Amino acid sequence: MEIRSLENISFDALFEGFSYAFSDYEIHFDKSEVQSMLKRRGYVPKLSFAAFEGGKIVAFTLNGIGMFKGIQTAYDTGTGTVKEYRGCGLAGEIFRYSLPFLRQAGIRQYLLEVLQNNHKAITLYRRMQFDTTIEFDCFKQSIVNIDNIHSVNKCANLRIGLIDVDTVRQAQTFCDFYPSWQNSIESIERGASDLTCIGAFDLYELIGFSVFDRKSGDLTQIAVKEEYRRQGVASQLLCEVIRQMCTDFVKVINVPSDNLSLPAFLKSRNIPLMNKQFEMVMDLTRISK
Repeated sequence: MEIRSLENISFDALFEGFSYAFSDYEIHFDKSEVQSMLKRRGYVPKLSFAAFEGGKIVAFTLNGIGMFKGIQTAYDTGTGTVKEYRGCGLAGEIFRYSLPFLRQAGIRQYLLEVLQNNHKAITLYRRMQFDTTIEFDCFKQSIVNIDNIHSVNKCANLRIGLIDVDTVRQAQTFCDFYPSWQNSIESIERGASDLTCIGAFDLYELIGFSVFDRKSGDLTQIAVKEEYRRQGVASQLLCEVIRQMCTDFVKVINVPSDNLSLPAFLKSRNIPLMNKQFEMVMDLTRISK
């Protein structure tokens, strides 16, 4: 067995290992979904690593690379181990192997998200000197069970239309919190071709917007300018999101647990809490080499 970079590994070989590692999970992915996910999360093959045996991937960590809150960051885009090789510590070995390469590339911190009920993983990460930075709430609901979406009061002059990513970037001031890695404006820019961006206009003024993935059901961002809230703008945006979704559900992930406005809106539409996550960060500048 050897650990090495994924720089010269074809996507087909990577997808084969990815599929095998998650074959006993309830959720399954097709190639286009995985390609879209990797693009949005900033996957860099040269700084991603896997354990190989007999030329086959048996464990891997796929790293996204980019700026996050002004810091050059590596993000755990996906970590998996083939069932027969679990419990051997391969994930930890791959991570430790990757650290010198990440530091050499100027990466200053390593970022990941973990379900709060995954106590074993959380204990491991803390031993590895990861610190918990944010608690996230995640929401999900089938579209047929979302409440009263068509019966909201409509603003007389409100118009919903497509907008571009540059407009979304300018409208980030509407948001109450800094988005997580996979919901960030950088992620939206990377995955723009797979996302739909819509704006709510009062005559010619942009007063709200939403970004979503029609194929995955992911509602990436939804926000309304503060002085226009509680006037049905977010509900009309959500109504248009639902109309365009190809899935039978909507999910909103990684809302900071201390945020009040977005969870209140989601719960008012019967989009309940699905699970909770921790964002955890390792400062690579203070970890011994």
